[in-house]
Amino acid sequence: MNRRTFCRDLLAGSLTLALPLRSWAAGSEPVRIDTHAHIFTRNLPLVGDRRYAPTYDASIADYLAMLDHNGMTHGVLIQPSFLGTDNSYMVSALRQNPKRLRGIAVLAPEADESTMRDLAGAGVVGLRLNLIGKPDPAFASPAWQTHLARVKALGWQIEVQAEAHRLQTLLPPLIEAGVPVVVDHFGRIDPKQGLSDPGFAQLLSFGPGGHVWVKLSGAYRIGSGEDGQRTAREAAGCLRAAFGAKRLVWGSDWPHTQFETKVNPAQALADLSTWVPDEAERAIVLGQTPAALFRFDA
Repeated sequence: MNRRTFCRDLLAGSLTLALPLRSWAAGSEPVRIDTHAHIFTRNLPLVGDRRYAPTYDASIADYLAMLDHNGMTHGVLIQPSFLGTDNSYMVSALRQNPKRLRGIAVLAPEADESTMRDLAGAGVVGLRLNLIGKPDPAFASPAWQTHLARVKALGWQIEVQAEAHRLQTLLPPLIEAGVPVVVDHFGRIDPKQGLSDPGFAQLLSFGPGGHVWVKLSGAYRIGSGEDGQRTAREAAGCLRAAFGAKRLVWGSDWPHTQFETKVNPAQALADLSTWVPDEAERAIVLGQTPAALFRFDA
C-alpha cells in the first residue's frame, strides 16, 4: 500500500477546505502568523528536570527581527519547558507588543484563577502541555477538572506535545472539557515508523470532530534529513485531507532548540510550500485559521 492509498483509505470522504484570507485590516497586508516560537536568555532560572539548557540568547528583539525578515505580521510565543511555570519573560514581551504577539503559557493545574486572568490580560490565549518524558496528567482529578474549567471559561486552548502513540489517550479528556486542542509538530510521529506509526492514524481520526488543530512545524523532530522531510510531506497531505486547511497552522519553531545548526527560519517557511502546495490553502494556514485560533482579532 503506498502513502496516497494509505491516506485515502483512512480518510475517505473527507474534504480539504479553502476559503479566502481575511486581511488584518482594510488596506493592510495579508495576515501571516508564526504560531510557534520561543524566547529566552541564558541568565533566566531553569527548572531542575529540564531536558535541554540553552547556551545562547533568543531575545524578543531577535524574534521580531526574524518575523520582519520573513514577512510575518504576527507571532505566537510558546513558553519553553526549561523555564517551567515562570512565564514572566514571555509576558514582558507580550505586554510590549500587544497587537503583534500572543502567548501560550505553562502552569501547574493548581494555579489560581487570578493568575490565569492576569495572564489573559497580558495576551496569553492558552496553556501548553509538553509531555515528552513526562507521565500523562491525571485529567480526572479534582485539580485538573477545576483547571480545565477555568481554561474553558477564559476561552483558552490547550497545546499538547507528546508522542503520537499517546494522543489517543490524551486528547479525549481535553475535548470533553470543551477546550480547543492544538497538537504540536505533526503529532510527534515516531521517526522510526514514519506514517506507519499507529499514533498518527489515530491523530487523523480526530479530524472530523472539529475540536483539534495540528501544527505543521518542526519536521526535524519527526525524522532527520530527507527522511524527516519525506515524512513531513506525506503527513501534511494526510493532515490536509483529515482536518482541512481550517484546522492546520504553521510554526517556525524558532530558534529550533536542539536543532539550531540544522535549520533556519527561511527554510522552515519554504517547507510550508511543499507541505501545502495550494496557495489559497497556504493563506488559510498562515492567516485566517491562526488569527481566529490565537485571537488576534480580539
